[in-house]
Amino acid sequence: MNPKSRTGYSQIDHFVISPYGLFVIETKNYNGEIKGGRKDKYWSVNSRYKMYNPLLQNEGHIKALASYLGESKAAKYISMISFTMRCRFSIDPALRKIGSDELIVYDVELSEFIQRKTTRLKAELPAPIFTPEQMNAIHSKVNVLNITDPHTRA
Repeated sequence: MNPKSRTGYSQIDHFVISPYGLFVIETKNYNGEIKGGRKDKYWSVNSRYKMYNPLLQNEGHIKALASYLGESKAAKYISMISFTMRCRFSIDPALRKIGSDELIVYDVELSEFIQRKTTRLKAELPAPIFTPEQMNAIHSKVNVLNITDPHTRA
């Protein structure tokens, strides 16, 4: 649920729970050059079409999720935007570096980037943030929110 959304809901495309962080993934299917800056409200596709900055979009998803998972305040959220290989990026190069908690990746790199980011967090943190039991509890809590009714999903 997202009270700031027009519909009252947030549509999170993918959510990965790891012992070291929560990955919130927004997927995009565009063709052409993607241009935009971290703070820009809109990004462009082929310098012709505008799209809402997917990092800002995912930031809203993360805020809604963090609000819902209130007891997981120690959680580290990693925002990932996954584009198909049909596009190319003209973005801030920092958004492609594994040290960032906001990552722009190609769909074919998604698993690799999650693994690399998890390895990096494991090296940086003194201990896992979540136990297996806590990870299961987060999964159960979030899974309850999954809307399966086709009418409501539409």
